[in-house]
Amino acid sequence: MNLNKKDWSIVILAGVLLGLHFLFWMESLVYTSVASSMVILSLQPLFVMIGSYVWFKERARLLTVICLIVALLGSIAIAWGDIGISRAALIGDGLSLLGTLFVSAYLLAGQQVSRKIPANAYSVIVFLIGGTVMLAYNLANQVSLTGYDSSDWTYFLMLAVIPTIFGQYIFNLLLNSIGATTISVGIIGEPILAIFLAYLLLGETISFFQFLGGLLTLLGMGLYFWSKSLKVRGIKVGSH
Repeated sequence: MNLNKKDWSIVILAGVLLGLHFLFWMESLVYTSVASSMVILSLQPLFVMIGSYVWFKERARLLTVICLIVALLGSIAIAWGDIGISRAALIGDGLSLLGTLFVSAYLLAGQQVSRKIPANAYSVIVFLIGGTVMLAYNLANQVSLTGYDSSDWTYFLMLAVIPTIFGQYIFNLLLNSIGATTISVGIIGEPILAIFLAYLLLGETISFFQFLGGLLTLLGMGLYFWSKSLKVRGIKVGSH
């Protein structure tokens, strides 16, 4: 590793941002549905694209902008549906939005140092820092760390292994090769799977606005990767 003080500050910041993302996003589930919280997460590519333009001077193609606007419309549809549910649902939407901002900044920070630190070392460091942030929050709020059923510990272990060790680690591996924007667009497929699983396992209903928002999310993601495939084949779509 060849990191200077600025690079180390970015790595530490990335860990803090990851911890804040999990705190705000998981707290949003207390107030709103899995469907609403996850579809708002689909705004992540929009924030990453803006951040990539500001910090890395990466210009977005016209079709990329269009597909991200479609994802934005999907999230607006979800939030509009929650207006008629309760004030708590809107609070949950707001917390999910903050969590999305934090994870977007986390990806951008990772892209900044991805060429200077191996993904393995980077992942271990940011996971430890992120976990410390969440531990500090729980201790400050006197949340019990023991006394849970064995089934609860099974879920805790699954959350640690599947979305964190496998999910976030894979994203860190890909940062150097495909960039934060493409990774974030791929992530917006998560809300669709989450909505489906919440329907099957948690008995959550799917409203018209959630269904519409999910369709728009899929459409935006499909358009983005279609445009990427055209770019690889040398076909120009939109302006640079």
